[in-house]
This record gives sequence, structure tokens and C-alpha cells, in this order.
Amino acid sequence: MIADKGLLFSATFNFDTLKSVTYSLSKKKQVFILPVNLIISCIFYTQKFTRRYIFTQPKLAALKPIRTIDDVIEILKGIIEQSQNNNDTLGYFAALYLKVTQSVKEGITNNLFDDGPRMEKLDVIFASRYIDAYTAFQDNKPVTESWKKAFDLSEKYWPIVLQHLLIGMNAHINLDLGIAAAEVMKGKDINNLKGDFDKINEVLSKLVHDVENDLSEIWPTLKKILKWTGKVDDFLVDFSMEIARDGAWKFAVEVSNSPKDKVTGVIVLRDQRVAKTGNLITNPGRSINIIFDIIRLGEKGSVSDKIADLK
Repeated sequence: MIADKGLLFSATFNFDTLKSVTYSLSKKKQVFILPVNLIISCIFYTQKFTRRYIFTQPKLAALKPIRTIDDVIEILKGIIEQSQNNNDTLGYFAALYLKVTQSVKEGITNNLFDDGPRMEKLDVIFASRYIDAYTAFQDNKPVTESWKKAFDLSEKYWPIVLQHLLIGMNAHINLDLGIAAAEVMKGKDINNLKGDFDKINEVLSKLVHDVENDLSEIWPTLKKILKWTGKVDDFLVDFSMEIARDGAWKFAVEVSNSPKDKVTGVIVLRDQRVAKTGNLITNPGRSINIIFDIIRLGEKGSVSDKIADLK
């Protein structure tokens, strides 16, 4: 939204349906159907325009303190709603994360974990790192390199839904999970958490099938490819989760066992490494990028529709 000489101007570029540009000047509203060549040009220049210049982003209502897993669920639903209202791809990861959180809550209720109250505390600390990063990004405040790489991806047209999910998982699992685990076990032997830590990752792995179905809704051709390739996306998502959770535990132990004056340095170094790993997701190579571009053009529905499919 831009204010100039007393006039208020706002524009919404509907890149996903590739149909129109809507703007309002004062109280007037006009809809233009653009020529295809101009639309294509807009797509390729999308990366030069960030949401702070094009889109209005109403902030979430003042966040109340996060004390319980129900608080986490409520805030995630708010992020998802805001993302759908703004066609913001940040809602993809939030939708997946809501499923994860609801599954963890169900596990706590059903006594899946050795220590339910401790697991809820871990979930709150873990989720708070994502929520804090999200709100900081919305306010143009600094975030970790890992989350910056994930959030910056939301300002580009071409990344497919799976890339958005994986880049969020990379930051949250590879960096945040280890920090949260060390925090919840501060002053205690972190090895006592290993059993429940592994159970969290069992919950994550069980969501792979749900993700496959969700992605197939977004890109129907995926079902045929999965049959032909032997469910390659199962391999991709499960493989990334396995690497992430193994690395997250080792990192948690390292943070827990580090002297207090060394912890910040350990976390900064880890953040740099995790951000570098994110490059494999954002820039997987020319041939894979071509495939991803084809997938992106075949994705069905608006960003809001795709978030709904992931919920």
C-alpha cells in the first residue's frame, strides 16, 4: 500500500491464476485483464517486488503468552488464517505444523510419551521459536539465518509447495528442535529425553502419507508420477526428516553439554550450517529446477486454496 499526495493506492497481483491485476485509487476500483506477455513478464519480475511493497499485511492480534499446547494451536490457526487472507505462502508450513502440533497433543492425551507434562513444555518452547521468528519477520526484525532463508522463499513465485515445506522443516527441526530440547532439560541429563525425542519424530514420519495426499490434491499429476516412480516424494520427505532428526539430537546434546559462555557460539555456527543446507532446497540444480518449474505451473488453485488443502 502506497500513500502519495493524499491518495491511497493498493494493488493485488494475482500471479497464481494469471488473470488480473486489481487496484483501488481513493474510492474507485478497477479490474484489468492483462495480455499474456505482460503477465509472464510480471512473473519473472516478481522476485524484485516483496510483500512490503505490494501487499498489505495486517499483523496478528497481540499474542498472548504461550503457556500450553492449546495456545500454540490457537496461534498457528491465526497465522494460517492471515496467510489465506493474504495469499501468503508462509501459510504452507504453518498448516503442516498445525497438524504436527495436533498429533503431539493427541500423543500426550493418549500417554504416548514417557513424560506428558515435559513433552508439552518442549512443544511450547519448540513452537515459540517458530512463532517468534514469524512475528519478527513480519515486523522486519532480524531472524536467524535459517529462518530468513525460509521466509525469503515466500517472496518468490517459482518455489513449489514441497520446497516451502522442506525449507521450513530445515530451519525448525535442524536448528530449533535441538535448542528446545536442551532448554527443557537444562540442569538435567539430556539423555533422559531421548526416548520421547524419538517418539516425536515417529509422529513426524507418520505425517508423510498425509503430506503426499495433500500435495496430490495441489498437483493432481503427482499421483501418476508417484505410481511410476515408486512414491519418490515419500523418500524425499522421509529422508529429509531422518537426516534432520538425527542431526537435531546430536545438536541438542552439544548445546546441553556446552559451557554457558559457549552456547551462543555453538548455536550461531549451527545456524550458519543449517542455512547453507537450505541452499540444497532452494537451489537443487538446473535439471531439478526445470522439473520444479513444470510442477509449479501445474499446481492447482491459489495460495489460499493450497493452504486449505494442507490443513
